[in-house]
Amino acid sequence: MKRERLTMSQALVKFLDNQYVEFDGVETKFVSGIFGIFGHGCVVGVGQALEQGGHNLKFYQGKNEQNMALAAVAYAKQMDRRAIIPCVSSIGPGATNMVTACGCATANRIPLLVLPGDTFACRQPDPVLQQAEFFDNYGRTVTDAFRGVCHYFDRIVRPEQLMTACLNAMRVLTDPADTGAVCLAMPQDVEGEAYDYPEHFLQKRVWHLDRRPISISQLERAVEMIKNAKKPIIVCGGGVRYSEAEEELLRFAVSHNIPITETQAGKGLIDWKHPLNLGGIGVTGGKAANVIARDADLVIGVGTRFTDFTTSSKWLFNENRKVLGINICPFDAYKMDAEAVIADAREAIVAIDEALADYKTAYAGEIAAAKTEWDAIVDEFYTKELDGGLSQTLALGIINEFMGDSDIALGSAGSLPGDMQRLFRPKDRGTYHMEYGYSNMGYEINGALGAKLAEPDKEVYTFCGDGSFLMGHSELYTALQENLKINVCVFDNLGWGCIENLQNNQGTDTFGTVFRARNPETGMLDGEEMTVDFAKIAEGYGAKGYTCRTSDELRAALEDAKKQTKSVVFDIKVLPKTMTPGFESWWRVGVAEVSKSETVAAAYKDMQENIAKTFDY
Repeated sequence: MKRERLTMSQALVKFLDNQYVEFDGVETKFVSGIFGIFGHGCVVGVGQALEQGGHNLKFYQGKNEQNMALAAVAYAKQMDRRAIIPCVSSIGPGATNMVTACGCATANRIPLLVLPGDTFACRQPDPVLQQAEFFDNYGRTVTDAFRGVCHYFDRIVRPEQLMTACLNAMRVLTDPADTGAVCLAMPQDVEGEAYDYPEHFLQKRVWHLDRRPISISQLERAVEMIKNAKKPIIVCGGGVRYSEAEEELLRFAVSHNIPITETQAGKGLIDWKHPLNLGGIGVTGGKAANVIARDADLVIGVGTRFTDFTTSSKWLFNENRKVLGINICPFDAYKMDAEAVIADAREAIVAIDEALADYKTAYAGEIAAAKTEWDAIVDEFYTKELDGGLSQTLALGIINEFMGDSDIALGSAGSLPGDMQRLFRPKDRGTYHMEYGYSNMGYEINGALGAKLAEPDKEVYTFCGDGSFLMGHSELYTALQENLKINVCVFDNLGWGCIENLQNNQGTDTFGTVFRARNPETGMLDGEEMTVDFAKIAEGYGAKGYTCRTSDELRAALEDAKKQTKSVVFDIKVLPKTMTPGFESWWRVGVAEVSKSETVAAAYKDMQENIAKTFDY
């Protein structure tokens, strides 16, 4: 057996460079580059391996470990999970900074490989710089924090362990049912230790993303359920995207006159103008989808995780409804006490469609009526001018209308995801990119870099609030460094407006959610408003900045930005509390059971009344 003597880090780089995936006969490279921030725990290990060359991995210099890993999450998502950018860090804070990004990846079922440095396996120089010591277990290190947010965790304490660690990492990263974050923790002494690696481990390896067919018994049960339903609905989730099943799903819906509703991950796959597309469903959904869903006798979930936002905390659907869960992941297929079809979305839909023959639902004109009403509501939000300034919904409408068919809209947290699921009208497939499984503030700008790395020929517009901008915008610098243009739309409403609304709606006065200075007279954060010039921050980085206070200023800025070749930031000053309200939905949050406030007591009573309308599983 031929062998090559390499350090563990050199073998890791060579292994990653030779990983490929195959989907529907198309073979593509799985690892295209590596994000990294070097420190003493990795610079002479993985850093040395990358520097000496002999590979085809492009190195991207991150500026914050969490943020570069969020960019990697967005890259994998935009690539439909068929390519990744692993992330390398030093030990200590460099490592633990990536824990949040791993939670984000796992929640969203997105492959992310993190390679944090670790303390010395030999323990000779302990405690080393940045080592946190645990008195109960000398073998425990801070990288154990990754265990709670990763689908696979391994610590490589001998160089030969790299082989089983890498193969298992790839098994998870390429598994459509079990993918998520993967952590290979690497003690810094082991990164530099050598081993005679067998040549076959380092050669090209292709991982096959095979489509799982529906079984005969599952098909029979699914067809029987649908035939017995008079008014079913479809919930289109992210699994439809990753299966590339949108055309088959639409054909299925049209053949049998079944309305389609969208989750955040499933939005943008079906043309919003199609008569059967009722738009977003659930807490951040629109009136059309939620009204029709309330009366549905069968909910056909295709590739959805059925989160609380999709189901309105299991309040939305009537008590007599049944659920059919079509999902490649068994964990998700059985949710909501569903009849589970564990199969690839496209394979399952095609088979069910053919078996249903001439089945039609009992819907008459209610789908068209609901859609017509909802389209008019969206039109009003998108065009209504307010006397006091620019509303968030009008600004969103202006940008939505301005964007080209292939331009990517990206978002994650705050009130904008609600506005976007309700109002945004995507154009081409794959142009609506929303991270909402983790609602990860700070994802937006970093995610825009990842999406741009995935599709450099497309314009990327990222939508974030001022709160999210402040939480994480370091990779704007990286975008400039890489000559990648991203369009950052900062909706400045002087605080965490989404949470202030939630706070107020549950009976509590505004507290800690608006950005105000400390008041020396009261000792509270109720002083002057904290105004920030985000356009100047952009210019300080070297980007182009625009300040927009009116609809005309925003339109002019968008036009001018189109001419720019570097990243731009739109500092959009919007009126607080001008986001969309909820439509025929409810969301369960924890309300104080006892309070001195009558409004809080009323909110608690209302919560109990709504809980009585939900189901428990």
